[in-house]
Amino acid sequence: MNAALADLHVRWLGRTEFDDALALQEKIVAKKREDPSHADELLLLEHEPVYTIGRTPDQSSLLGGAHLPHPLFAINRGGQATYHGPGQLMGYPIIDLRRYGQDLHRYLRWLEGLLIDLLAEHGIGASRRESLTGVWIGDRKIASIGVGVRYWITMHGFALNVCGDLSPFDHIVPCGINNVMMTSMEKETGRAFSLAGVAASLEKLALNRIGDLRNATEPEPISI
Repeated sequence: MNAALADLHVRWLGRTEFDDALALQEKIVAKKREDPSHADELLLLEHEPVYTIGRTPDQSSLLGGAHLPHPLFAINRGGQATYHGPGQLMGYPIIDLRRYGQDLHRYLRWLEGLLIDLLAEHGIGASRRESLTGVWIGDRKIASIGVGVRYWITMHGFALNVCGDLSPFDHIVPCGINNVMMTSMEKETGRAFSLAGVAASLEKLALNRIGDLRNATEPEPISI
């Protein structure tokens, strides 16, 4: 890693319980608030099966919730219900957006771009869809994005379906989008993927692309 990229620290955590990963994110956010010079971080991991939903009064995407076969966490991100589990690469960037023009929309597009380029490296053509955050292959969704921001410091992030069982998505309305079909790298290609290997590819991309978040023209500050 060259010196220009040393301010992004990437960690592969492997299989991690959701509440442990959430506590780690909270700890890093608090540390960055206390010490603005603390490096931005990207946590890469996978979870035991859980459902999550963001800060919204509309809980309809849970379809009631009582029937869910795995634990449910209500968390401080945007968006509706989704599922996380084995075979899904989770990425939790903890980045101080004050270093990058305080542009949340630019940050979301940066995350999408990372995942699109990662998939391209593995021979999978993916794209954005207008007005729908995330990454798609036609009408099939392969990656979901939901972020939280405190004092311009990001947490939560993205979930990329690499391999494994997608049937837990059938118990909810994924991301609140009716009749959406979820897919994975394995399903699209018929090939086996190592989650750790995909994470290593994502690490290299993130380190090379973190500078893309910088914007010469900073927007007017807004309160978050």
